Amino acid sequence: MSSLSKSYGHKVKTLAEIEQIVGKRPRKKKVIMCHGVFDVVHPGHLRHLIYAKDHADILVASLTADMHIAKGAFRPHVPQELRALNLAAFEVVDFVLIDPNAEPLHTLEQLQPDFFAKGYEYSGEVKPKTRQEVDVLSSYGGEIIYTPGDVVYSSSRLIEMEPPNIRTEKLLALMDVEGLTFDHLRKTLKDFQGKRVHVLGDTIVDTLTLCSMIGGQTKTPTMSVLFEEKKDYIGGAAIVAQHLKAAGADVTFSTVLGDDAYKDFVLEGLEKSGVKTKAIIDQTRPTTNKNAIVAGGYRLLKVDTLENRSISDEIRVKLGAAISEVPTDAVVFADFRHGLFNRRTIDPLIAAIPKGVFKVADSQVASRWGNITEFKGFDLITPNEREARFALGDQDSGVRALTARLYDAAQCKNLILKLGDRGVLTCRSGDHESIDSFRVLDSFVDRLVDAVGAGDALMAYATLTMLTTGNALTATILGSMAAAVECERDGNIPVRPEDVLEKIDAAEKAAHYKS
Repeated sequence: MSSLSKSYGHKVKTLAEIEQIVGKRPRKKKVIMCHGVFDVVHPGHLRHLIYAKDHADILVASLTADMHIAKGAFRPHVPQELRALNLAAFEVVDFVLIDPNAEPLHTLEQLQPDFFAKGYEYSGEVKPKTRQEVDVLSSYGGEIIYTPGDVVYSSSRLIEMEPPNIRTEKLLALMDVEGLTFDHLRKTLKDFQGKRVHVLGDTIVDTLTLCSMIGGQTKTPTMSVLFEEKKDYIGGAAIVAQHLKAAGADVTFSTVLGDDAYKDFVLEGLEKSGVKTKAIIDQTRPTTNKNAIVAGGYRLLKVDTLENRSISDEIRVKLGAAISEVPTDAVVFADFRHGLFNRRTIDPLIAAIPKGVFKVADSQVASRWGNITEFKGFDLITPNEREARFALGDQDSGVRALTARLYDAAQCKNLILKLGDRGVLTCRSGDHESIDSFRVLDSFVDRLVDAVGAGDALMAYATLTMLTTGNALTATILGSMAAAVECERDGNIPVRPEDVLEKIDAAEKAAHYKS
């Protein structure tokens, strides 16, 4: 538990708890209530709270739950649990309430505070929302008080100027909600050992062709580079299998390869890492290769050798047989849309998954050809924001509304939406009005080298965490830490538990202000 939660968490109450404490009207002690977002608490907020407390004995600060905030696509910046603790830390505030409703009307009706404090900016022409609040107060004899407006700030403008770095605080707030400790995270990593996972998906060989810049042609706009070195990495669904194996799982990998040198490179690498591979060789297609030409640390060009047409019915039947026959705790579908997964194959492959097996899917395509919602009824899906927007044809909604729509469309049980350098958003309930439905976590990346492949590491570690604990938020934390480790490396390198342990240790030191 964080020091903030230990010291002030007792002030954060439910509406029923506050009702019981303050009692019914008429009361010996007067109650005043404030309501707002309080995303970043500034001097204007503090002035507002102090003025309110001067007019009553008990100050209840009510804040809008995350799910009802639509001021910006990525707001609130500070999650509701942390916003509540921030308010609770002020001496003038007696109790804090996270309001699950879009407006404070129900809370006013139930709590019946003697006074309701509004900011000075609401004191002019009465707007419809304020009129509703006044009507509720009038119904039982309550009064509205307008606080002075001599100190005015905008939380939105402050955040736009310089978003605060509160990664550690968000992590601690999330852990507090779930009753998690850093030792719990460490134990979860140890418990990965022996978990059985069957990965099915497209293999990719990722190549980095390292060059140095020579110059350009004078007659044509042609860039000239000098070849220095070529590095091949196992990627696609194959690196997902390697991440799982490195984490301690017993891994089987089913895939389709061409009959070429890259096939041998992949099979040798997987055998060396301990992954049991069931590869089907298709003479009519190459092993997918994506070759990035790099000069001066920049990717100048990518040259792909691939075949995206669908696999044959014969190969599909063989893959289905492998899915149904391999004893496993989880099946992971890693879709890169290079022929293995499509509308003709997805349903039969899903049907082959044995009952009771944990089902995971990721569709890392970010184009109209792939759609994560085709993997319906899965226990966990891990798309990124762009893939979600493509799947739903939605470029406008905020990320919470987008996540809710995708969760319902995919009919999944848990969804981790990857937001790039902004971290992740997790949805684990179809009750999108619940204050516990969504959780946000910032990225753990300290020094970005190469973001490609981060989603593979996240999916692997989140899968094993779900098998071990069944807790989507623990899966979000460990998956995000594994993704951060991968982002801080060049090329696809399997993430080991000791790598994630370093992230856990660093987070704990930051939480305890240790050097």
